[in-house]
Amino acid sequence: MLRAMDSAVAGLRAHQNKLDVIGHNLANVNTAGYKSQSYLFKEAMYQTSTNSTSGSGSSGGSGGVNAAQYGYGTMMGSIWVDMAASTPTQMGGLTATIDGEGFFMTMSTVSNGIAATGATASDAIKGADFQYTRVGQFKIDSDGFLVDSNSNNYIYGFQPQLNANATPPVTCLNATEFDKNQLRPIRVCMEDGTINLTADGDTIALAKSVKIDSEGKIIVGIEKEEQILDANGQPAVDANGNPIMRTVIKEATIGQVAVATFQNQEGLTKAGGSYYTSSRGDNSGICQASAPGAGGAAALITGYVEASNVDMAKEFSELITTQRGFQANTKMITVSDQILEELVNMKR
Repeated sequence: MLRAMDSAVAGLRAHQNKLDVIGHNLANVNTAGYKSQSYLFKEAMYQTSTNSTSGSGSSGGSGGVNAAQYGYGTMMGSIWVDMAASTPTQMGGLTATIDGEGFFMTMSTVSNGIAATGATASDAIKGADFQYTRVGQFKIDSDGFLVDSNSNNYIYGFQPQLNANATPPVTCLNATEFDKNQLRPIRVCMEDGTINLTADGDTIALAKSVKIDSEGKIIVGIEKEEQILDANGQPAVDANGNPIMRTVIKEATIGQVAVATFQNQEGLTKAGGSYYTSSRGDNSGICQASAPGAGGAAALITGYVEASNVDMAKEFSELITTQRGFQANTKMITVSDQILEELVNMKR
């Protein structure tokens, strides 16, 4: 076989792989949170015909000789992921996008608490089964947990802990401060289907609305029955002496989503479905979980979801050059075939 044909076959394979990457990018041009990939080539191995040697001209000898090598085509060098933030797309509802680097932290199961601070926090986070996403489209499931709309994974963050012995912990207190030491799934209602506005009780009905602010705080709107006051500021009663009640909407902050940041976010592994995963042995570096807008983490833009960062102009130009490269390699195979045919037909 001709060496040129081997090189051309390697080139076909490499260009086909690049076409696969380009096709995947274009297929996800409208996929929320998608990060485009770039395919880079590298030279294949070489066969050395003549080694490089130094000259000895100063002593009347011969000059130096450069190496003579035959290449064997090309192969995949790397597939690089462009993690740059893309344009926010207005969606409304319970949605948010991260205004900078970072990922929402999700998990398919409920955990009793994962260390978020301290010397071992990075290993604890990377050793857990978190799936990280840039798509902040949330909803409330039938058990009152905040989940993502993609795979119904639980959203993890910070909550005040009322009962550390409960599994999962009961963490539905109206709060201004949150336990930043532990990552837990955010739950909008308690196990009995109610929310507590105060630690002493004041139990009211299940949440009627849920929203998220730029700091990642989850705020629920709840209905509460309260007695109307008369003109003197006293509790009003009807003709029969019964208290006159009315339904009011009050808001309670019950949790705060966490944002995970990595030293090298390109070192994360794509897991499909707009998710990324990490492990202790990967190249993503130290991981940190913090509240949006705190500890160097980016704030949230509420009511928006991040769009794909695929640049169609770049992809189509890459498609043209890759197609021509593929055609050039097929032409090389055709020429090699013609040469082999001539060799076979030398003796007629």
